[in-house]
Amino acid sequence: MIPELDVCIDTFFTDLPAHERIRRIADCGYAAIEFWFWDHEFDGRTLTDTPKDVDAVARVCRERSIAVNDIVVNSADGAIGGHLVRAEDRSRYLDRLSHTIEVARKLGCTKLITCAGNEQPGVSRARQSEALVATLVEAEKLARTAGMVLLLEPLNARVDHPGCFLTGTDDGFAAVRAVNSPHVRLLFDVYHMQIMQGNILDTVLPNLDLIGHFHSAGVPGRHELYTGELDYRNIVRAIGAAGYRGRFGLEYFPTVDHAQSLAAVREFLSRE
Repeated sequence: MIPELDVCIDTFFTDLPAHERIRRIADCGYAAIEFWFWDHEFDGRTLTDTPKDVDAVARVCRERSIAVNDIVVNSADGAIGGHLVRAEDRSRYLDRLSHTIEVARKLGCTKLITCAGNEQPGVSRARQSEALVATLVEAEKLARTAGMVLLLEPLNARVDHPGCFLTGTDDGFAAVRAVNSPHVRLLFDVYHMQIMQGNILDTVLPNLDLIGHFHSAGVPGRHELYTGELDYRNIVRAIGAAGYRGRFGLEYFPTVDHAQSLAAVREFLSRE
């Protein structure tokens, strides 16, 4: 048994408005999606302050019975929504979180991705870690009241996010344990963590209770899951057998026709 797959709409059918991307993804046979920012568009290269039409997204999801698994609170570099590692950004981040919770409610979404932000020059990692946990403690109260789960995501600093603070699962799991709430979990991005530390299953399986979601892409390149050095068929079967019942997010940039790519990845992961 493999986890249900969901598709990040920001890397597929990007020439279309968000709600039309969802229609195309539904046509490909997928029943769940996720996206990055509700008030910006980002295709992995260019960021614009163009908001998504959340009402249209909600309408299409209802029409096509599509679940919204998660959306993003703040950007990897802290420019949108602030840094968790900066105590001075706490109120800004919590305000951003409150607005994102309201958007998530419209979509029936109960999981929110949060990033630590960039490392702060001249500030010790210990102080930044303290700020990270302190902000998460306050954020947890908002998430708990709303019945939602915050997903703290470590990222790779070698290829995609130079300068980011949280680049490994040791610090990520430590922060989740410090908050000590089912409303704060780790987002384990297999692509990012393969680049930073490898040892995927030996890291995931003993800590599965602390993981609230997965992201995936081929390594290297961030393309289809059947490319690169990772055995994704083994990974999804192992976490399913270990009891993971959440979704497994496809967050890659396709190299072929997008509908063809989504069909090929689903077939690849389902193949015995």
